[in-house]
Amino acid sequence: MKLSCLQENLSRGLATVGRAVATRTTLPITQNVLLSTDRSMLKLSATNLEIAITTWIGAMVEEEGSITVPARLLTEFVASLPSERIDVSMAPGSKSLSLTCSRSEAHVNGTDVDEFPPIPTVESGLAAKIDPQAFKTAISQVVFAAATEESRPVLTGVKLELEGGKFTMAAADGFRLAVHNGELLEPVGEPINIILPARTLSEVNRLLGEQDTPVEMTMIPSKGQVLFRLNSIEIVSQLIQGTFPNYSQLIPQSYQTRSVTDLQELLRAARTASIFARDGSGIIRLQIMPGSDDQSESDEGQRSGKVVISARAEEMGDNQGEVDTFIEGDESKIAFNSKYLLEVLSVLERGEVVLETTTPSSPGVFRPIRGEKKWRERGVEERKPDETYVHVVMPMFVQWS
Repeated sequence: MKLSCLQENLSRGLATVGRAVATRTTLPITQNVLLSTDRSMLKLSATNLEIAITTWIGAMVEEEGSITVPARLLTEFVASLPSERIDVSMAPGSKSLSLTCSRSEAHVNGTDVDEFPPIPTVESGLAAKIDPQAFKTAISQVVFAAATEESRPVLTGVKLELEGGKFTMAAADGFRLAVHNGELLEPVGEPINIILPARTLSEVNRLLGEQDTPVEMTMIPSKGQVLFRLNSIEIVSQLIQGTFPNYSQLIPQSYQTRSVTDLQELLRAARTASIFARDGSGIIRLQIMPGSDDQSESDEGQRSGKVVISARAEEMGDNQGEVDTFIEGDESKIAFNSKYLLEVLSVLERGEVVLETTTPSSPGVFRPIRGEKKWRERGVEERKPDETYVHVVMPMFVQWS
């Protein structure tokens, strides 16, 4: 092997595949990165057996070859070099990779490529294309709701359903449910239902960046694999086997109180309350209070009111804030885990947010309302929450005084 490439390109490539390098493993070779020439490119690959990431960087290749070397050592060494050309070489039959950049030189002992786990290839299967920024939004609004504990493996994944020209992503951890509905760039030939590891989608989201070309997905459910093709990156992941809960049954179909509140104002008040909640029980209380009885109602029984957001830490103190809202229905009280409340409000886009409640012990439902026009300024036909996203959160039990 003999080639040269730019330091910044090699450093960026190693950082890209580095997230797939195993950290704690009984198979030490998965802590390595595979370097191989591919025509006029240098191909970098890493895998932890659950996910494999491959990327290509430009290089001047004089001699073909491949080797696998410790990923952390190589990544840290390359990152420490100046932004100049790096000459990479390996003598025939050798297992030592030589790197020269400016006045620095290193020899990294490697391992034969035959010992490196084969990177799965997905040449054909069920294919779909999604707008990259729409996919980023979908992942961001769903992935955080997946479980982190392995006691129920299917809940550590995200359900992905594709049918016709639409897709749905859903995640749940037993305490909350997030569902995003979006559109594909092209209709799929047949319905697809798979469960993707949440960690895989988090990596896809990270690597998408500002990409403007479509994300290509190729799925082979029978083999339990999915491939994501980005600009110069391929991500192959194992699918999660099992039956995902019927999430549509978990979404309340009715409510007693609906409030429509400015998203940024509610988020700001919730963040303030969370300062006290973290030193207490981690609970934020919301009281949805209609205005005075003599206040006029709209034709739909909606009127102005306020949301009182409060938190209490027994030994530290308490906090209370108010946010104007537009209310349909009666006064309502509900309490949420502060982390869950902040996470759902943080992933919504600018605009207003709908909160639908029934009783203090029933789930709360959050829905976004996008657009510059405020709810009270909209006509009756315009007063509809955005159907692309719904988030259900189980309440916390508290004693209301």
